[in-house]
Amino acid sequence: MNNDPPVSPPGEPRSRKDEGRVGGTGGTDAAGAEHVEPPPGSGKGRRLLRVTLPGCWGALVLACLSFTPSLLPRGGVLQGLICGISAAIGYGLGVLAAYVWRAFADRDARVPSRGSWLVLLISAIVLFGLAFGLGQYWQHQIRVLMDVTDYNTLTTVACPFIAALVFYLLLMAGRGLRHLYHGAARLLGRRIGPRAARVVGWVVVTGLAWSVFSGVLLGGFVNAANEAFSVRDTQTPEGVHQPTSVLRSGGPGSLVPWDSLGYQGRAFTGSGPSALDIGTFTHRTAQEPVRAYAGLESADSTESRAERAVADLERAGGFHRRNLLVMTTTGSGWVDPAAVDSFEYLANGDSATVAMQYSYLPSWLSYLVDQSKAREAGRELFDAVYDKWSKLPQEQRPRLFVAGESLGSFGGETAFSGEYDLRNRTAGTLFAGPPNFNTLFREFSDHREAGSPEIEPVYKDGRTVRFTDDPATGIPPADRPWDGTRVLYLMHPSDPIVWWSPSLAFSEPDWIGEAPGTDVLGTMVWMPFVTFWQVTADLPFSTGVPDGHGHTYKAAYVDGWNAVMRPTGFTAQDLDRLREIIQPAG
Repeated sequence: MNNDPPVSPPGEPRSRKDEGRVGGTGGTDAAGAEHVEPPPGSGKGRRLLRVTLPGCWGALVLACLSFTPSLLPRGGVLQGLICGISAAIGYGLGVLAAYVWRAFADRDARVPSRGSWLVLLISAIVLFGLAFGLGQYWQHQIRVLMDVTDYNTLTTVACPFIAALVFYLLLMAGRGLRHLYHGAARLLGRRIGPRAARVVGWVVVTGLAWSVFSGVLLGGFVNAANEAFSVRDTQTPEGVHQPTSVLRSGGPGSLVPWDSLGYQGRAFTGSGPSALDIGTFTHRTAQEPVRAYAGLESADSTESRAERAVADLERAGGFHRRNLLVMTTTGSGWVDPAAVDSFEYLANGDSATVAMQYSYLPSWLSYLVDQSKAREAGRELFDAVYDKWSKLPQEQRPRLFVAGESLGSFGGETAFSGEYDLRNRTAGTLFAGPPNFNTLFREFSDHREAGSPEIEPVYKDGRTVRFTDDPATGIPPADRPWDGTRVLYLMHPSDPIVWWSPSLAFSEPDWIGEAPGTDVLGTMVWMPFVTFWQVTADLPFSTGVPDGHGHTYKAAYVDGWNAVMRPTGFTAQDLDRLREIIQPAG
């Protein structure tokens, strides 16, 4: 049987349908984009590999651009993932651009010539090779900036293959949705008009896809993760033992049982500097710090959990210490030891810290799905502490401080309405690595003084709120007074938690257009879609870099708390020694 398309009689123009199928090698897809079809009888398998020329050009451009630097060093697997996602987006944009162009030109798709495909192939080899080489050079520069020595040659070589696999899987997923759309449109077309059927079909398929992703895939993943981490929460970190001090939750006389503290709660109350450790550093008689904590199993609700933590704080004498810290945890209840240990050393042990758990999930996952829990926990805990604190005689009240890192800073902020509220109800605040969606952080940053950069903004002359990437080298504006309550944000220029935002996909933020920070390459530029996925991929690895970079805040807490607390009797040499204690060299 002859499979060739019918030939129009001489002198008669071919139909548009025939025009798109010359030689059986061309046609249009659902969006009207041209594609190359396999020869007749080549089978279904090869039809799955067909692609469009405009789509391939779009994929090539964005794949090459994905090798440009972002905030953190990337390994071969991560780069392959970003490259594949970017290529899939570029392919879709290329198909869309071709469709729009043909709509304006009022013509059907044309079959690409073999020469066009040859030009694409040669360009792909040259451009991708060049981008790959430059990418390795930029990654080397970032590793040098951050003193990162890890480098895996095998994953680097595997990068293009990983990218190709990711691209193919995303392409097949998109075509699967397209087939669903066609089926829905055909069914609807029997009852309503064709145009309405197409619109309603897209709505139905989009809604179905989102429901499956958010309700089944994402919901199932979160539930599975919650179950897995709830099991881990029953364990105790290696080297941590139940405290024998009455000044710790879980210890003798505590209102919070040791078994109810959770993994991170036991790590918090079962560790930390002793009075002897602190006295050895300060060369003074020191006290043993108070640490109070409530885990998820300590009470049924956030409010009752906060009340239980504060009750145990009161039992241990926390309200009779000179310095009281309300610490909002991250995700699974983790408290950065560097934050609390620094606070206790600089207070000479005359301190109390209270915190509580609000989730089983680790910080990065809580960052995505547990924001409301962090908000509620931060507000309830501070309000419970403040209620007890405000009822004490004024001369007997401890200095009240607030702190939080990452999602903990988000929760810590929610107890306050703005700058004046922070100033009037606390003696000082220290937030590290604030997520970009923090309400007060965004308010202070967005309303910064003209001329001050987003990576180190100046808000209202720095009278209360200030920002720095390294408090040891100065906190701007250094020439203006900083009296009364001090609120300090620590944020590294290379911290993706601070700079990630959905708006990265469509608009360039100020921090990229400004002079880069000390650990960010000046060659980093903003590109639609690409930069968003690059910074998104940086998120899970933000703590896997040395201290002082990414989302790793350790030694900076020493100088941060020194600026906020303003303790007396400590020299620059003392602070150097304390940094070595908090973050030992090597």
